[in-house]
Amino acid sequence: MAKNLSNLRAPKNANTGRKRVGRGMGSGMGKTSTRGHKGQGSRSGFSLMRGFEGGQMPLHRRLPKRGFTNIFRTEYTVVNLDRLAELSVKEIALEDYAKLGLVSSKKALVKVLGSGELKSAITVHAHKFSKSAVEKIEKAGGKAVVAGAPAAA
Repeated sequence: MAKNLSNLRAPKNANTGRKRVGRGMGSGMGKTSTRGHKGQGSRSGFSLMRGFEGGQMPLHRRLPKRGFTNIFRTEYTVVNLDRLAELSVKEIALEDYAKLGLVSSKKALVKVLGSGELKSAITVHAHKFSKSAVEKIEKAGGKAVVAGAPAAA
């Protein structure tokens, strides 16, 4: 059956009104207004803190604390050689990683790892390289150029 203005209907539950509590016994939500009898949850202004377990020691306090977070850590976005081999380009500059969808942002620091094989010579610019990546790039006849390092004359 074709949809037209004569047979349009609202989606299921689109016209459901909000729950109105405390409007008499006939509503099914009168008297205690769905709060039950007595206790913490029946009082006004009641709210539990996150992780509250009824007075039992919460899980996040029962578990031991381990390790620390190094705030000076530098995060590198990893790119493998097999991804670079698929691209079939002669040179990959730092700006190209974001354009080709290998990293999420232009500001990302790139580290090239040596997973996979290169068939053709590629000049690869990156912030860091693993030893195996440098070996494989040079073995294929390419160049691994570290960004920020002075160019060898």
